[in-house]
Amino acid sequence: MTVRSLSQEEAVERAALLAITSYDIEVDLTDLVDGPAFRAVSTVRFRATAGASTFVDCCSEVEAATLNGTPLPAAEEGRIALDGLAEDNELVVATVQRDTTHGRGVHRAVDPGDDNVYVWTSFEPDEARYAWACFDQPDLKAPHAFTVVAPEAWTVVSNSGDPLVEDVDGGRRWTFEPTPPLSTYNPVVVAGPFVEVRQEAGGHDLGLYARQTLASALERDAEQLFTLTAQGLEFFGERFGMPFPQRTYDQVFLPEFGGAMENYGCVTWSDSILRRHEPTTGEWQVFANVLLHEMAHMWFGNIVTMRWWDDLWLNEAFAEFACMWAAERATAYGDTAANNLVGDKLYAYLADQGPSSHPIRQPVRTVADAESIFDSITYPKGAAVLKQLMHFVGEDTFCVGMSAYFAEHAWGNTTLDDLVGSLERASGRDLQPWRAAWLETAGVDRLGIEQTDDGLVLTAVGAHGAPHPQVVGVGAYRRAGEALEEVGSARVEVVGGRTAVEGLPDADLYLVNHDDTTFATTRPDPAGRQVLVSHPSGLPTTLARAVAMATVWDMLAGGDATAAEAVGALTDVLRVETVETVAEPCLELALTAAQQWAPESERLDLEAQVAAAARRLVDAGVSRQAALRTLVRTATGEDDLAAVRELSGDDLDLQWYALDRRAELGEVDADAVQALQERDPDPDAWVRALGVRASSPSAEAKEEAWTAMVERTVPIQAARTVAAAFWRPGQEDVLAPYAERYLEALPTLHEGGMIPGLALTASLFPVYAVDEAWVARARDVAAAQAAPVVVGSLTERSEEVLRMVRARSL
Repeated sequence: MTVRSLSQEEAVERAALLAITSYDIEVDLTDLVDGPAFRAVSTVRFRATAGASTFVDCCSEVEAATLNGTPLPAAEEGRIALDGLAEDNELVVATVQRDTTHGRGVHRAVDPGDDNVYVWTSFEPDEARYAWACFDQPDLKAPHAFTVVAPEAWTVVSNSGDPLVEDVDGGRRWTFEPTPPLSTYNPVVVAGPFVEVRQEAGGHDLGLYARQTLASALERDAEQLFTLTAQGLEFFGERFGMPFPQRTYDQVFLPEFGGAMENYGCVTWSDSILRRHEPTTGEWQVFANVLLHEMAHMWFGNIVTMRWWDDLWLNEAFAEFACMWAAERATAYGDTAANNLVGDKLYAYLADQGPSSHPIRQPVRTVADAESIFDSITYPKGAAVLKQLMHFVGEDTFCVGMSAYFAEHAWGNTTLDDLVGSLERASGRDLQPWRAAWLETAGVDRLGIEQTDDGLVLTAVGAHGAPHPQVVGVGAYRRAGEALEEVGSARVEVVGGRTAVEGLPDADLYLVNHDDTTFATTRPDPAGRQVLVSHPSGLPTTLARAVAMATVWDMLAGGDATAAEAVGALTDVLRVETVETVAEPCLELALTAAQQWAPESERLDLEAQVAAAARRLVDAGVSRQAALRTLVRTATGEDDLAAVRELSGDDLDLQWYALDRRAELGEVDADAVQALQERDPDPDAWVRALGVRASSPSAEAKEEAWTAMVERTVPIQAARTVAAAFWRPGQEDVLAPYAERYLEALPTLHEGGMIPGLALTASLFPVYAVDEAWVARARDVAAAQAAPVVVGSLTERSEEVLRMVRARSL
């Protein structure tokens, strides 16, 4: 079936005609034990302008459809025509979705560990129409009531907890209370023979679910997950003046799921985030951020929803900002800002300097276009801008404005004007200049420092003219032996291209944005550059060191520093950094700079430098697990691998890394791979085995891995892991054919939905054996042949690889 994407114009017209009263959805999962069919009967009650015509969205196979008892014509292009509407209407559509392996909206996964079947739905941005008939746009909200028949051994979870469960022929029927009014992308149904863990906390009934073969990982991590969940619910409820309004809050970890989804009251996750090994501190930081991001959506996205996808950034940027805000204020992860600086913020800086740059808020003509802006501008840049806004109006004022916003608009839809208006009333400030500059203008400012005869000057260059209105901190640091002592700081309100900096003494380094309060790339003056590159470990705080590393990385990406300088700066910081949520990503950045950004002639020496830094961390007991992985990934032969084995004991995770490295160096020990796969209790150990073979410079192994990824025989999250093993340095000859193979695959990478489109486009993109001309060609091919989600993901990833290619030539 050819499926049309809903346009904003059509959505506005339909919303003017309709008011949805309720959805009653009956789901039959009994065929899914052995077959592919997901069956649903959607009963929609709605009011309408009498005599009007419209359509309901439906992309699955229609078995029967009636409007007010009258049969309806067949669906065309994913739509069923509705003519001659009454004031009060009842629409009943029975459907079956048979493509539950690679299709959209509904997925059936078989656990390779025990052959148990798990089923889940996931609908953002408009994929509910693949599961049942609905008016699939965000501003037609309505309560959803689910009745689900499932096999007797299965547990069913949905948005509202405490279902009525009854035995019926062929299984059990689960009846859930109606939800509050939700947009069509917020409901969820998940089912399977889950293991379940529950805990009471803060007046909420918290639930965790996973497949049975991951029971030990779930039970190991449950207490920490419950703690983070309770901390987040308390923080957001207090800051937003509205406790989460439902008693149950469930989180379900699912096989073959991509990312995480903020379904109201029932967040779904990829169960790859349940680490098969003991999670490192840095991995827990990621876990906390994602958990709090999805939780923030309960308020910003679910309780209050954007009217149309041009305000998608309001959902995603706000949740991304709020997760870091909550992590710093309410959890053990008080260095989240520094972690973000050496993580996602780097990608936002890079994206905003290349062809993928766009205003945070921009027109979105169709839902298909919306899929293309789930990117680094919408997420980390948007989050940074909202953080800057909170500093601009003050945190207490910000909370007052947000509480008023939620109180006024709960269970409704809003636009940007509603949010800005609420914050203007709370702050008494005109925020329209801020809005125009930060939300409606693309590009990132470049801030610098100059020492002139008249004193220090902060320079500011906007991407397309004047710089953004912003307040930025400048720290002054002076050498004191090995240390760089802060001898002063200034808060500078940028008023144009050149702003005097008052009150700072002479110093060896002036660090711009040292307190990370704005979104701007920065450059030191010539004297400061030498200090920044050669001795950043002297800076006194984790945040200052992270700002320095973000500056050095942007210098590398911009061609203002070499890979050797970047590795030197990062490994210097690792001499002193003890905050593991910063040390771990810095170690990863150092290895990435050595392996992906450095000229081939320098790679081995730089890898050795990174390995030396990892050995120091092991000796110091800082980020030991991550450091041991790095030692394996930089091993030059069997002696190095044996040394790590002696340190790591019977750690299965590190043994997989060792097999990866041996394969990359040219030796695939098939017997050892098979033996480890049999010993490993991880039900997805077969993916690790495929990754070992993918690391090999063997043409046959590369072909096996590429085919598995392109043909989707590995889950989306696993494809990222296999792709990282596939694209290895020093293997350019065997990798060369896959540049063309990638171009051939581009028209199909979006199949199965937005998440596969984003993940496969970025992870399969060639890292080696390409040049600037090929990158330009890839962009042209994508623009001519690929879906918008693929074009957007390719544009962002290609810019990063293009800059790697240039750095390798320095």
